Amino acid sequence: MTSEFMGPPWQADWTKEAEEARNALPGAARALVDAARAELVTASDPYFRGIDADRDLPSGMAVEPVQSTRPGGEHVIYFDHGRGWLRYHFVLRTADPQIVIDECFWQ
Repeated sequence: MTSEFMGPPWQADWTKEAEEARNALPGAARALVDAARAELVTASDPYFRGIDADRDLPSGMAVEPVQSTRPGGEHVIYFDHGRGWLRYHFVLRTADPQIVIDECFWQ
C-alpha cells in the first residue's frame, strides 16, 4: 500500500443536472454556490463529522447528512442562510478522492 493518499483540496465534479442548475442561476447566486463549493473542496473532512465540526464555515453555511443513519452517505451543504444547498457525496479513493455534487438549488 502506498502513502499517496490525497488530501484537500479535493477534486470536485458536478452531475449534468447540478451543473445546469448552477449555470441557470443569477450571477450573485452563482457566487454563493462557488463559495460553498470552495468550502467543500478545502475541508479536511468533506463530511464535517463530529460535534460542531462545521463551526468554521462562514456565516450562513451549515452541513448535515441527508440521512442521519448514513453518516458516510450523501450530505447537504446549506448556504445563503438556507436559501440554497448543494447535495453531494464524497468518493474516498486512495489515488483520486472526489466530491460529486448531485444537486444545486437556490431560491
